[in-house]
Amino acid sequence: MEPQPLPLIADRKPGLLEVPTSKLRAWLLERGQKPWHTQGLQRWILAQGAESFQQMTDLSKQLRAELEESFALFGSKVERHLEADDGTHKLLLKLADGHLIECVLIQEDDRRTACISTQVGCGMGCVFCASGIGGVERNLTVAEILEQLVRLRNLPPLVPSDVKPARLTHIVVMGMGEPLANLDALLEALEVAGSPLGLGIGARHITISTVGLPAKIRRLADLGKQYHLAVSLHAPDNSLRTKIVPTNEPIGLEKILEAADYFYRTTGRQVTFEYVLLGGLNDHVGEAKALGRLLKGRGAHVNLIPFNEVEGLPYRRPTAESLDAFVATLKHGGISVKVRKRKGSQIDAACGQLRRRALT
Repeated sequence: MEPQPLPLIADRKPGLLEVPTSKLRAWLLERGQKPWHTQGLQRWILAQGAESFQQMTDLSKQLRAELEESFALFGSKVERHLEADDGTHKLLLKLADGHLIECVLIQEDDRRTACISTQVGCGMGCVFCASGIGGVERNLTVAEILEQLVRLRNLPPLVPSDVKPARLTHIVVMGMGEPLANLDALLEALEVAGSPLGLGIGARHITISTVGLPAKIRRLADLGKQYHLAVSLHAPDNSLRTKIVPTNEPIGLEKILEAADYFYRTTGRQVTFEYVLLGGLNDHVGEAKALGRLLKGRGAHVNLIPFNEVEGLPYRRPTAESLDAFVATLKHGGISVKVRKRKGSQIDAACGQLRRRALT
């Protein structure tokens, strides 16, 4: 793992995962230490859940002291940590250059899912999303993506466990940003996360969400990995989708669906189409019928997401009656459908809300 450089900050200790392996090895050799400690240090953070250098008990006290003097364990800092009654945690992280990002841990029974960000902000402009207000600032580095996973993994589990640290079971790349717009860094981070010396999360337990970048979807399919793909659809036709997702205009649903079909044929993995229901805008039976016709025969699954209100935006949740009618219409049309459970609403768990509050 050779991390991308971050902006220089005066008097800042670099996070250990930010340091290129070659530089960390050279640092160890300068102090008469064995170079294989490089892998051991990364293993302590990624696999063993160390939250301080002092916990790395197979290293000498002198080496631990020198590490603490030269490096930080993490390059980011937890600016805020919120916990909901349902066991959902949300972290607002301050990065080395002062930017803020969010990540969420969703817990249910013995399932622990990390929802992570890939960019500071987002450039896709979806009208209902707090993440995109203000646009995109920059891509996250490999280390910044990994640190989200490690910090979430280290949080206390909802179900008591004898295993420490309690492992993550799933990753969903559905936080701030468009994941496929930062695909290289994301893939490298997921490769580390999937390693037995990392977090040990298999590709089949990882979902990558996209607003729909056809060329990147095809590239993802050609990798030969078993990642799950979720396409944020939000409308059954180009006219309505362009109103909700402005980046749809130069691309169009046809190319997005063709790429999704290619992903399904190439990987054999069912594609999920995410559909945020906005009360009075895209939640009518007519839209449900059109969505059913659009997806029929594609072996697709629809994940319906009733809108989480965002302060300052004019959109509202659908009524219970319109939600039930939408679900029934899709099922009648032979479409697999599920309504996403609302988790963490009391802690602004919808993407971008906590960051937005911190910036205003």
